[in-house]
Amino acid sequence: MSDLSSRTVLVTGATSGIGYETARRLAERGATVLVHGRTAEDAQAATDRLIATAGIASGRLRGFGADFTRLEEVEAMARRVVAEHPHLDALVNNAATAAPERHTLTADGNEIAFQVNFLAHYLLTCLLEPALTSRPGGRVVNVSSSLHRTAAIQWSDPHRARRYSRLAAYAQSQLALTVFAADPRVTAVSVHPGVCETDLLSLYANNGGPAAAGAAHVVRLCDPATEIVNGAYYDCDQRVEPAPAATEVRTVKRLNKLADQLVGHHA
Repeated sequence: MSDLSSRTVLVTGATSGIGYETARRLAERGATVLVHGRTAEDAQAATDRLIATAGIASGRLRGFGADFTRLEEVEAMARRVVAEHPHLDALVNNAATAAPERHTLTADGNEIAFQVNFLAHYLLTCLLEPALTSRPGGRVVNVSSSLHRTAAIQWSDPHRARRYSRLAAYAQSQLALTVFAADPRVTAVSVHPGVCETDLLSLYANNGGPAAAGAAHVVRLCDPATEIVNGAYYDCDQRVEPAPAATEVRTVKRLNKLADQLVGHHA
């Protein structure tokens, strides 16, 4: 394992589950970790826990709060990150929500899983592009799902107002996140970290492995010693082909156009 003491990494959804374990492992290897939580208080509680239980020096951790159901908060956090950390080595787009049983829209008018799991990360990544590309080697790791293979993006009804299914809405958000990894602006990959004991477990199965096991696959992709190819998809530690739509140039362009329309008034 290489030393990461010169690296700065932002991990979204880092207050529990795979995100928390990813932040812990990165900090233990010397990285400066920007710990994102839904609120500043949540982020601070996570950093306090990392200091108390993992023995991580407080200087390696910074807390950032943003509610991903509100795109204006995503924008505000991104601008703060760029101001305080003009060079960012990696961004881990991990924050996710299981789509609710009933169709739910955010204050921005987007289906909640599509916004939290994809649109917020799309906006965040675009706004952090200057920091991620300020030096060679910046990369994005999208924590996706094998369920993206079951999905189709409903281009004419991305918020699924006409026909809503919890599982379909979640899968669509994960397909969009996987497609987004092939965007040429920033080198990015996506990874299915395995079925783990997290808040999303009910979408997959009754039992899962420890979140730390899933985090290990994410951290490996953050390591500059791991060579990556833009748009690559990993199932745990194996590079495999994603759903065919994820690598189609036309789909990437179409998704970017849709996402720009849905977040454009914030960008």
